[in-house]
Amino acid sequence: MNLRFWLFPILSTAALCAGSCAQAQTRIGEAVVIQNEVVRVAATTTPINVGDSMLRDETVRTGTDSAARFVMADSTNLSLGPNATLKLDRTVFNDEHSYRDVAIRMTTGAFRFVTGHSEKTAYKITTPLATIGVRGTTLDILSQRGRSVVVLQDGAASVCTRSSQCVQLTQPGDTAIITSTGGKVNITKANTPPWTFAANCAASAGLCAVNQYAGLSPSIKPAVQDGGVLCGR
Repeated sequence: MNLRFWLFPILSTAALCAGSCAQAQTRIGEAVVIQNEVVRVAATTTPINVGDSMLRDETVRTGTDSAARFVMADSTNLSLGPNATLKLDRTVFNDEHSYRDVAIRMTTGAFRFVTGHSEKTAYKITTPLATIGVRGTTLDILSQRGRSVVVLQDGAASVCTRSSQCVQLTQPGDTAIITSTGGKVNITKANTPPWTFAANCAASAGLCAVNQYAGLSPSIKPAVQDGGVLCGR
């Protein structure tokens, strides 16, 4: 048998499979509030509109005087203020309406996070300075250069530095303040927050409402698998 002709169909099939797999992206939510400039960031930036999909492993950025709110498949609500950047690091579905594992990186800007129907241990939120564990929670999160602020609005949360210094937030208004100066990271707890997301709520209608994913338009049905399934399987 001519090896060239035997290998050609196999290599062609593999190439087509790789291309289709690369293009297949797991849909994990929907944009419900878009104000001014909101884009997804990849090789190029693409504007996001109300009703557009939220995709696994993507980065979302808001511009000046801009804001956005997304509802994920488990009814987690994510609100972003101006000049905010958020990365969905990882999402693994249990079923169509809950996650086994979801990691959200809030790189810079102001955010409000409201947990959905997934087990609370499934959520992992990070800023450049902190890791946040949630337990049925509404959190306001501010990520700045050298400073992160986490304000508990409802529920409870644990906020830790990368060196495992932690504070527990158990009462509304409890606040973790993490600072980095000269390479040294400190975390403190306050009962009076120096900042909240409330001003962003007031500036943008609907930004801080909470929607159930099932109540949105039925155009998006997220895949149950995590995108790691082999083609043709």
